[in-house]
Amino acid sequence: MKPSEMKTYDCKPTLTDSQILEFCANGYLMLEGVVPNETNRRSVDYCDEFSNHEPSGILQQDWFAEDVIINPVAAGAVRSLLGADFHLPVLMSNHRVPCPQGPTHWHVDGNFKHQHELNFLQVFYYPQDTPIEMGPTQIIPGSHLVRNKARFMSHLSGIRGTVSTAAPAGSIFLTVYHIWHRRGPSTATGMRNLLKYFYWRTTPPKRDWVIEPEFDFATARYDGPGQNYSEQFRDAVKVAETFLWLCGKHKSFRNLGGQSWPLPAKRIDLPYGFPEGLPQP
Repeated sequence: MKPSEMKTYDCKPTLTDSQILEFCANGYLMLEGVVPNETNRRSVDYCDEFSNHEPSGILQQDWFAEDVIINPVAAGAVRSLLGADFHLPVLMSNHRVPCPQGPTHWHVDGNFKHQHELNFLQVFYYPQDTPIEMGPTQIIPGSHLVRNKARFMSHLSGIRGTVSTAAPAGSIFLTVYHIWHRRGPSTATGMRNLLKYFYWRTTPPKRDWVIEPEFDFATARYDGPGQNYSEQFRDAVKVAETFLWLCGKHKSFRNLGGQSWPLPAKRIDLPYGFPEGLPQP
């Protein structure tokens, strides 16, 4: 079967326990320069020829499907987060804008479900060099843990902890769908293309990525940049719940409050409330 005719795909997972946990905390993963230069050039040419905001026909091009949609580096990361036989994209969007431009408002995309489950991934691909002057997407690591709506965010300008996704051609980055983001301001002249698409889970979650033998559920750090935007320690609780769900252990998740697991601390024994049945190194 040609790559463009596939509905689902499977490959070996490439992310480790620590990387999965880091994604749960940060809400994004950047993979720089993983698409071949020739495919980047052909992708830009395609976007110039089909300049609408939904050039979904590019998904039917085998060269694009092979080098972008089932790109070995990107697909390995997707497989790690969404499990075996993940569903491939059926819609392509292009956030194509002439530069220079001012920034857009901070927002979370519509039709999001704010929950601990990770059933799909929002993925972006830069087919051209996108330095800071070309207005790359800005994201706020950890903000996917904070429930908010676009109409309550539009008045915000600079936010501490913002990260620019400026990257060379051929870069792909994965995000939790409801992470806060916006198009950054641009000062250069030219056309910026940013292709956006989705992968979907088709199988129940389980811990079948690259297992780290020394990974310790009891002492792992579940906190991250989300602590800058949420009530104290609530980010760690939310990250731990998502991580256990991805491990297929959500039924054992519990949080007793106070100094219980998964709050970050140096303890002399297992933390209070540590879920039963989790593996120990």
